[in-house]
Amino acid sequence: MSPGPSALDLLDDQAALEAADPADMLRVLASAAAQVREAVVLSAEAGVARFGDEDRPRTVVVLGMGGSGIAGDILAAVAGPACPVPILSHRGFGLPTWVGAADLVVAVSCSGRTEETQSGLEEAVRRGCRLLVVAHETSPIADLGRRGRGIVVPVPQGRVPRAALWALSVPLLVAADALALLSAPPGVLEGAALALEAVAQRCAPGHDLVVNPAKTLALELLGAVPVLWGTSPVTGVAAHRGACQLNENAEVAAVWGVLPEVGHNQVALLDGPFARRAEGDLFADPYDDHGPAPAGSRARLVLLRDEIELPAVARRAQVVQELAEERGVGVSALLGSGATGLERLALLVGTLDFASIYLALLQGTDPTPSPAIDALKARTQR
Repeated sequence: MSPGPSALDLLDDQAALEAADPADMLRVLASAAAQVREAVVLSAEAGVARFGDEDRPRTVVVLGMGGSGIAGDILAAVAGPACPVPILSHRGFGLPTWVGAADLVVAVSCSGRTEETQSGLEEAVRRGCRLLVVAHETSPIADLGRRGRGIVVPVPQGRVPRAALWALSVPLLVAADALALLSAPPGVLEGAALALEAVAQRCAPGHDLVVNPAKTLALELLGAVPVLWGTSPVTGVAAHRGACQLNENAEVAAVWGVLPEVGHNQVALLDGPFARRAEGDLFADPYDDHGPAPAGSRARLVLLRDEIELPAVARRAQVVQELAEERGVGVSALLGSGATGLERLALLVGTLDFASIYLALLQGTDPTPSPAIDALKARTQR
């Protein structure tokens, strides 16, 4: 799909963007930094620091689905390979059979009613596991956590779960810092908040397309199949989160992966039908009406780079970009910069969040409701 004048006009018309976004998702995203700071306070009030008085757990198992499930991935990525214990994100019902009293089980649910998460938490309580619960304060999951003598951090309501990422994730980082699984003192968390503030300023609706990276990316993804590849654990989480946001906010299919693994499988799509130019149009401008194949049939590579990459991975990222460009596949490159992995993650996640909303608005899609998800839940409630 080639962007016409109306698409370009919409991106630079703040009033039109606000009118197309009735639930103010752009404004909600701009509150991400405040979420970080609020979550730090709520974690302290809940007594998360008490984990520092306890022995280190054998493993950390994070229960969560959808937007809540990413919290466990963030914890694992920020902790990195130096983490002294394994961190497992469990998406599904129940618990692995090996989880027991020596393990810390973390249940994350914005609503506090997620069926799969509640199932796993019930089993964790039965087995006598140590518990941390991040959920709606008066929900069944929060009540279950209290009955299991766990620490419960409340999640402020009023946001859809996918817009509450930092309210859901920060308590896990605070707990892991107390347990000496990673280093996330107040200064590190504030650094992430500052990075999110910078993103909100750069990606604000009032900033023109030419200086707004999220608007630029949305325009590049219009009519394309996004393929998001990271180059490190941190950028891999950003790729996963970005694909999910494109799924939910813009209702488009998106592929995600992490180098070097994608070099052994997903890279083959560069030779497939989603990478082919329209017949007889080898040198077409991707924004020209006679350029790419019809809307929805062209891949666009979003390469999420990290300031800290293994040299071998950095080389492969360079080659992957060359291969894509040689085949006429457009490439959008974003760099995660910052003093810490959490800052770099915040920068990339924030930019991708805004881009997914702008893409939805360009398509005429309301980014807030998810009718298919709601219908699935309604038909499968126990």
